[in-house]
Amino acid sequence: MQNDFKFEIVTKDKKSKARLGKIITAHGLIETPAFVPVGTKATVKGLTPQDLQEAEVQILFGNTYHLHLRPGEDLVKDFGGLSKFMSWNGPTITDSGGFQVFSLGQLKMKLTEEGEGTEVKVVNIKDDGVMFHSHIDGSKHLFTPEISIDIQKKLGADLILAFDECAPHPSTYDYTKEAMERTHKWAIRSLKASKSKNYHPWKQALYGIIQGGVYQDLRKESAKFISKLDFDGIAIGGVSVGESKQEMRQAIDWSYPFLPENKPRHLLGIGEIDDIFDVIERGMDTFDCVIPTRFGRYGIVFVGPPEGNIKNRFRLDINKLIYTKDKSQISKNCLCYVCKNFTRGYIHHLFRAQELLAYRLASYHNMFFINNLVKEIRESILGENFQKMKQEWLV
Repeated sequence: MQNDFKFEIVTKDKKSKARLGKIITAHGLIETPAFVPVGTKATVKGLTPQDLQEAEVQILFGNTYHLHLRPGEDLVKDFGGLSKFMSWNGPTITDSGGFQVFSLGQLKMKLTEEGEGTEVKVVNIKDDGVMFHSHIDGSKHLFTPEISIDIQKKLGADLILAFDECAPHPSTYDYTKEAMERTHKWAIRSLKASKSKNYHPWKQALYGIIQGGVYQDLRKESAKFISKLDFDGIAIGGVSVGESKQEMRQAIDWSYPFLPENKPRHLLGIGEIDDIFDVIERGMDTFDCVIPTRFGRYGIVFVGPPEGNIKNRFRLDINKLIYTKDKSQISKNCLCYVCKNFTRGYIHHLFRAQELLAYRLASYHNMFFINNLVKEIRESILGENFQKMKQEWLV
């Protein structure tokens, strides 16, 4: 197997924990800090790989649970892995399926084949693993650390995640501790499984995941435990499941003292503009979120701080009637294709008319805007003026 994974620190900010780095993979270089768009089902909703390249996206995030259900990891493997399957041909990362333990664990689903009105719990969590009922057809699927790693190996992402349990928010201390301890056991099993059969010639770097909810002692315990294991990188989980922004920041701060300096750090599930500054300042290297395209489909578009409203100065709702005759571009300093060619008034019209182009244009702009912002943050760290840039945006 080719050893295609490497992480290098280029420079550090002198006034914060922010750092500039490089993650080298078989499918390309990732300059960090980097935003990671989510392509749940091997697609970033509404955008082509060419769109993503124009937005200077460096790496995409695929969802193990959804890709396992459809089209299946064996098919993706036969196509040469996730990157080639979706014609992205750049670095990819997949989650473990553990987040679905949180997101589906509280749901129940009616299964007509078992009788009209019958309800079945979608997820059953045990120490050995998790039994899922597919949200598509109700079929049963067992995820264990070994199965999750095997699926991810077949998917062929450059970066893969250890199987974990993300406790929902709010959860009691006792349950959060139980989920954390289960995550630790699964981390050891994931590491062992990662040394088994390989389906692709490139190295797939394995990240361990820190859990612990909103409890300081649990976060510290988890950070210590995961950081001591032989993972290629470290991820912090459970920070986008309903807790406050302050609780998210605390989870990072509690974990930070125990994070290995020489390993890349990924924060799971954040993408708001103020959050991006906060997590980079706290030493995170990569972070993923669905926000750019999800907002885009609703007509919420990103703008620079002077252009937004009082409630949120980083975005505006293009659906509102005040934009009917607005001949300006979405964001005055944005150089994306959408801002160069279309007015707010036109995009407002598309949304009011429910034209499909509306969703693509808004998503394209948001994706470009976020990635350009993070690119400028990288430049500010290199130029030793990150704090000045943050102040201009957030104060």
